[in-house]
Amino acid sequence: MAILESVGKDIWLAEGGLVSFYGFPYPTRSVIVRLGDRSLWIWSPIKPSSDLLDEIDALGPVAHLVSPNKIHHLFLQDWLGPYPDARLWGPQTTIDKRKDLAFQDALTDTPPPAWAGDIDQAWFRGSAFLDEIVFFHRASRTVILGDLIENFSDAFLRRHWSWWARAIARLDGITAHAPGAPREWRLSFRKKGPARAARDKVLGWNPVQVIMAHGDWQKADGRAFVERSFRWLG
Repeated sequence: MAILESVGKDIWLAEGGLVSFYGFPYPTRSVIVRLGDRSLWIWSPIKPSSDLLDEIDALGPVAHLVSPNKIHHLFLQDWLGPYPDARLWGPQTTIDKRKDLAFQDALTDTPPPAWAGDIDQAWFRGSAFLDEIVFFHRASRTVILGDLIENFSDAFLRRHWSWWARAIARLDGITAHAPGAPREWRLSFRKKGPARAARDKVLGWNPVQVIMAHGDWQKADGRAFVERSFRWLG
């Protein structure tokens, strides 16, 4: 069975295993985009396997490994083994956290020339806790988010989270009934102006699909989904 799932022209998903985040099991997911020069851009790399790498190699050469925020860094080193020439990217907060790795210039609101023709980006900042770079794949009209929207289904939570943890997920606002950023992150945005500007930029892309790292991704009506999930910004 193929590991990569095609979700549009030159864009694929790879589902990873669970990781523990403060004791809560979180699913992992990576997005692979083939750029106009036929090289590969890999967002939030999951734990690699030989089968996954074989499918990746069939698509093209790996050129970019991208961490959207300082949480999504766990497997960067594992990918540098098979792809030592790949360039590492992330916001300054990721670069500061992983001083053992050599990154390119910090990502901000403006995409670097390496992928500016294929992918746009918006920088959500204003929180002392966490910032994130959100991406938009133009050809498939797909928004790609890390933790700014979490969308756990009832089925996933019943299978992997205890009853009291499921109650926390509902209170946190990260379920399919009311998807969004975890409550503690929302409350940490003391300066909402920059985040609102980034939100408006995302809405201006008029996305169709919304892929997030954690939970069920949105295959249609992406703009409405983003607007609903960011109501907390006002």
